[in-house]
Amino acid sequence: MKKNWSGNVQFSPTTIALPATEEDIQQLVLTAIQENRKIRLIGSGHSFTPLVKTNDILISLDNFQGLVSVDQSSHQVTVKAGTKLHLLGQLLFEQGLAMENMGDIDRQSIAGTISTGTHGTGIKFGTISTQVKAIRFINGLGKIVECSEKENLELFKAAQVSLGALGIITQITLKCVPTYKLELINEKKKLAEVLANYSQINQENRNFEFYYFPKTEYVLTKTSNLANGKPDKAGLSSFFQEYLLENMAFKMLCEYAYRFPSKNKRVSDFSAKAVGYSRKVYYSHKIYATPRLVKFNEMEYNVPIDAYKEVMKEVVKCIDKNNFPVHFPIENRFVKEDDIYLSPAYGRNSSYIACHVYYKKPFQEYFKVLEDIFKAYDGRPHWGKIHTLEAEELQERYPRFEEFKQHRAQQDPDQIFLSPYLKTLFFP
Repeated sequence: MKKNWSGNVQFSPTTIALPATEEDIQQLVLTAIQENRKIRLIGSGHSFTPLVKTNDILISLDNFQGLVSVDQSSHQVTVKAGTKLHLLGQLLFEQGLAMENMGDIDRQSIAGTISTGTHGTGIKFGTISTQVKAIRFINGLGKIVECSEKENLELFKAAQVSLGALGIITQITLKCVPTYKLELINEKKKLAEVLANYSQINQENRNFEFYYFPKTEYVLTKTSNLANGKPDKAGLSSFFQEYLLENMAFKMLCEYAYRFPSKNKRVSDFSAKAVGYSRKVYYSHKIYATPRLVKFNEMEYNVPIDAYKEVMKEVVKCIDKNNFPVHFPIENRFVKEDDIYLSPAYGRNSSYIACHVYYKKPFQEYFKVLEDIFKAYDGRPHWGKIHTLEAEELQERYPRFEEFKQHRAQQDPDQIFLSPYLKTLFFP
C-alpha cells in the first residue's frame, strides 16, 4: 500500500520501479506500451489530489537525481527530473547559483514542482515553472522529446505545467541567478491593517506572505528582502521558532483541538498570541523553505489579485459565521502572471489562498464552503491541492485548456499516462 504525505490518498500499484537512467525510464515506457499498461509518477507525495494514484505501474525518480550540466555564463543549469528541491538548492549553492524564488516546502522533486504549478510568493515573480527554459521528456510513444523557449514553443508552454499527462520528464533546464542572502522578518499584525495595505506591502518587499489565524483579528506576516553581510549562525532562537513553536508545540495544539473540537477557537487565539517578532539572515535556499512536521490536508485556490480583498473578506466572514472545527492558519501569497497553459496564474497577477486542516480531522464541509467562494471569483485550483473541479469547469477557467488537451493527445495517444483521476480532468 502506497500513500501520499498526509495519507488522504492511498493505493496499491502492481509494479513499483525506480529507474536510475533515462534509458531505464524509456524502456519502462516501451514495455508498458507493448503490454498495454498504465504509468504514473510519484515524487515526494506532497500532492493532496490523486495525481499519483494508480493500480498499475508506479515510477519513482528518487534514483535519478543530480545536475546534468552547468553553464556559468548564462546561469542556466540542467538537472535530472527526480532531484529534490533541498538537494537542488545545495547543488546550486556549490556552483555559486540559486533559484530566483522558491516555495515554502523543499521536499518535492523539481519535476513534481513544475508539473503541478507550485509557486512561492512575491508579486515580481511567477510560479516555479516560469524559471524553466527547456524540458526533455519521454512521451507515450516511447520517444524522447525536447522543447524550450526556442524549440517547439507551443509544446513547451503545455509542458511547463503538465500534471504528468504528456509523458515522463527526465531533464529540466532552469534559469538561475548568483547566490544571494535574504533577511526574513516575521511579525504579528492585525488582519484589517494587512488587507488595507497588501498592495503597498507587495511593492515594497521582495517576498511577502501572511497567515491568518481563524476567528481572531491577527495574522503572522513574513517579508524577505535581499541582504548583505554575513549570514546568521543557526542558533537556539531559530530552533525555538521553527521547530519547537511552529512544529512541536503546534502539533500538540492540533491534537488538543482534534480531541476537543469545542476548543478550536481557543487554540487559534493561543496560536495568535504566541506569535512574536523574529529576524533571520541566511542564503536564499535556506530561507524560503520551512520545516513541515505537522501533517495536514490542504485546498489552495488562485484568484485574480484585483478581487483578492473581497475574496478574503468573504472567507473571514464565512469562517466567523460557521462553527467549523478549524484553527489552522490560512496562508496568503501573491504571484506574477504568466503565459503557461495550465498555470493557475495564466494571464493574471494572482493571489493564492491556502486552507489547511489537521490530517486527522474531516475537511470536506469546510473546503466545500470556501471553494464555493473561490469559484464565484473565477478561482483556479492549485493542481496538487484538494478541489472538486472536473473537465467542464476547468475548460471554462483555463483559456488554453483545449490546446493543452491537443498536445496531450499527440504526445500520449494511447493514454499510457492517463489515470482514472486525470480522465475526470480532461474528459467531460
